[in-house]
Amino acid sequence: MITRTRGMIIFMQNTILKTEKLCKTFSTGGVQQHVLKNLDISLFERDFTIIMGSSGSGKSTLLYALSGMDTPTLGEIWFEGHKLSGMNHDQLAVFRRNNCGFVFQQIYLLDNMSVFDNMLASGLLINKNKREVAAKAIQLLKLVGLDEVSWGKFPSQLSGGEAQRAGIVRALINSPKIVFADEPTGMLNSASSDRVLDILTEVNQNGQSIVMVTHDIKTALRGNRILYLRDGMICGDLALEGFHEQQPGRHEKLNAFLAEMGW
Repeated sequence: MITRTRGMIIFMQNTILKTEKLCKTFSTGGVQQHVLKNLDISLFERDFTIIMGSSGSGKSTLLYALSGMDTPTLGEIWFEGHKLSGMNHDQLAVFRRNNCGFVFQQIYLLDNMSVFDNMLASGLLINKNKREVAAKAIQLLKLVGLDEVSWGKFPSQLSGGEAQRAGIVRALINSPKIVFADEPTGMLNSASSDRVLDILTEVNQNGQSIVMVTHDIKTALRGNRILYLRDGMICGDLALEGFHEQQPGRHEKLNAFLAEMGW
């Protein structure tokens, strides 16, 4: 348990995710590629953790391993003291459904269902009370700024920014303890990107943990912790204050860190 400060608020933090000697190896054409190498990481409740690194450094592989979407070759992963390593496919699916939300570049909504029905379908996996799920979906759709006209549209009828916001609602509908995001603004224009980042920042400031992979400095500024990967190993760990507008020196501190990392 650690004491950290965001602005004037002091709170106690617990570890939500922990890895021990985490390794991931792929074999291609008989040649082994060691993508993650003996990673010991502790991630904390309420943190907005950013994972950065050059292409091929293992960012997305780490994200998928942490979330239980991929199985490590060696090592252990613990979520709130419960070991994920060794769980079978069905057990991991239940773990993800009960504890995790996912935001990707591609929005994997069901094409033959409206936006609202997609939210209901996701929410009813956990909560069988349709009225409660519908109320939560409406609350979240309003939070992300999707108007009621969009709720009845099919995913193919949405703009990129609208689809990404719908994806965030789908990620949050079951009140996950942790949200994983893989380059969620990578395919968006500047205005849509800012809107998505504002939503994720608000979600984090309301208490949910976020782990996000990005190569974008503007996106990384939203985090309060930056992990930098190089060749499958953590070679830098930067602590920042929680994000607020008009923070002097924040951009410079991140730039200096990335320059030191060889960005």
